[in-house]
Amino acid sequence: MIIDTLSHAALYFALGPRLERALRFLQTLDAARAPVGRHEIAGDQVFALVQEYESRPLSAGAWEAHRKYMDVQYVAAGAEQMGYAPVASLQTGPYDADKDFLRLEGEGQFFRLEAGQFAIFAPQDAHMPGLQARGPQRVKKVVVKVRV
Repeated sequence: MIIDTLSHAALYFALGPRLERALRFLQTLDAARAPVGRHEIAGDQVFALVQEYESRPLSAGAWEAHRKYMDVQYVAAGAEQMGYAPVASLQTGPYDADKDFLRLEGEGQFFRLEAGQFAIFAPQDAHMPGLQARGPQRVKKVVVKVRV
């Protein structure tokens, strides 16, 4: 897992051309005006999901991971708390191959992402996104899916 600000995105370009493409997309996106929904970048290899939602309490959170994609989760407005744990440290639940979604159970660590920050989650990184950072608030987030 990586946590940083979008102003430092170029530091991670060397991690691969797809990840570079994802980070460059975020650098050029006018997130405030971007409509909610899927945005094509490079077909199924790299695409973005723009989301707006109310952050939820920890009790409503769930651990997840993905096998086919990395997530670059960028907070464009608001703030949220996220969880992180190595997949190997959690109990594995069912995997939905069509949605590339693995549900997990267990304990992890939590951190806050503010507007302008991103987190990169690889397949070995379980995460619990969308949690309240300082009470419920409206969050606009861009999740860029990067095929591994």
